[in-house]
Order: sequence, then structure tokens, then C-alpha cells
Amino acid sequence: MKTVSRILFCLLFAAISYLALAQTRLTVSQALDFWITTTETAVVGAADAMPEQKYSFAPTHGEFAGVRTFAQQVKHLAANNYRMAAYILAQTPTPEQESETGPDTAQSKAQIMEYVRGSFAALHRAMAAINDGNLLEPMPAFPSPKQKTRLQLAEDVVAHSFDHYGQMVEYLRMNGIVPPASRR
Repeated sequence: MKTVSRILFCLLFAAISYLALAQTRLTVSQALDFWITTTETAVVGAADAMPEQKYSFAPTHGEFAGVRTFAQQVKHLAANNYRMAAYILAQTPTPEQESETGPDTAQSKAQIMEYVRGSFAALHRAMAAINDGNLLEPMPAFPSPKQKTRLQLAEDVVAHSFDHYGQMVEYLRMNGIVPPASRR
């Protein structure tokens, strides 16, 4: 009887352990959303760190002719976020999203900050729509022949955002501002 009790106890423990692990296991959308949140924290922090009067800053010394201003960097990044979210959600990006310029109406720091925050909200919605069944399924519309799946777009948006985050960090440092992620 003792052996049967031990076996039943072990089976019960195994079942409870399995259920506990199953509850802590991430879904595909949760795993992807983690990276969107990580990116959002860095990008929004950097965008907010630049004073409004410096949003028109663009480097001019050296090989910087024709580069984007800080505001244009942020709007470009945000427009691409909206664009990728639209494709993931099987929606049509707006013209300013497709051209990756953002709306002309977003001019002030507050307007641009609202636009970039909204772009990450759109990405969170898009990540929530990705699951095991559609992760690698070719989408009916996509931005590039080499990027046809939701996973590719989710990866691209993080890589693209961090590329421009790096440029934003340089602009901050050129203006004597330590990026929030580098502060102690």
C-alpha cells in the first residue's frame, strides 16, 4: 500500500509540476512582444531625452550631408513600426507609413512622441495576432519578396528600430545628453 501511495503521490506531483510549467510557458506572441517592449523602452526613452529645441538637430560636420534630423529619425522609425504592424495584421499601410516618413502634421516633440508611442501600441497589437499557426505562413501582402512571414517582419522591426536607436543615441551624445539606457 505504501508503494501505491508513493506512486500516486509521484504522479500527482508530476501532474501539478507539468501544469505549473505549462502556465509559465510563453506563447509565440508573448515571446515576440518581449522584444517589442524592450525596443520600446530604449527608443521612447531616447526620443524623450532630447529637448524639444534640439528635435531639429542634424549633424553637419564631416560626412553628414543630407542626414535626417532627430525628429525625422524618430518619425521614420515610428512610420516603419506602423507599416510592419499593418502588414502583420493584414491591413494596408497609409502612404506616410509606406514611405516611412510619418505624417507631416507631427511636428512638435509632443506630437512626435505620441506618434512613436502609438507605433509601439500598434506593434503590441500585431504581436498579439501572431501564433504557432501563422508565424511562418506566407502573408497575402508583404513589404519585400524576401520578407513574407510575420516572424520575419517581427524580427525586422526590432532590428530596424535598434539601427535608428543607435543613430538617436549618437545625436543625443553630440548634444551632450547621456541616453537614458546609459545612465546609472
